[in-house]
Amino acid sequence: MSAAKKKSAANIVWFEIPADDTARAQQFYGKLFGWKINPFPTMPDYSHIDTGGPDAAPDGGLMKRMHPGQTITTYISVPSVTRFMAKVEKLGGEICRPKTAVPGMGYFAICQDTENNTFALWEVNPKAK
Repeated sequence: MSAAKKKSAANIVWFEIPADDTARAQQFYGKLFGWKINPFPTMPDYSHIDTGGPDAAPDGGLMKRMHPGQTITTYISVPSVTRFMAKVEKLGGEICRPKTAVPGMGYFAICQDTENNTFALWEVNPKAK
């Protein structure tokens, strides 16, 4: 990487793994990578994945698959979900789920790029309601 290369403020901060059988997926990923997967205290049917990496390494979530074809979703930190949703659409992408609050944590939106890949935008905001 060139020293002159501009560092992006948009970093991967979270991922979600959908599963048809969450217990089976928990066992698979736990044994494969040594991840610790435990129920998320404030969200039923959702588990926190502790990847055990350094603080800067993203952790994730494990949840029941919501629709056929749902794949792993990567969450990318942005300064404004609203602004980046507009950029997604301007560049030919689509908004699959509009800006949604995670109370006390922030906002997210699920998007689709021009190649039909799903990703999420994440904005930290402790005042989210």
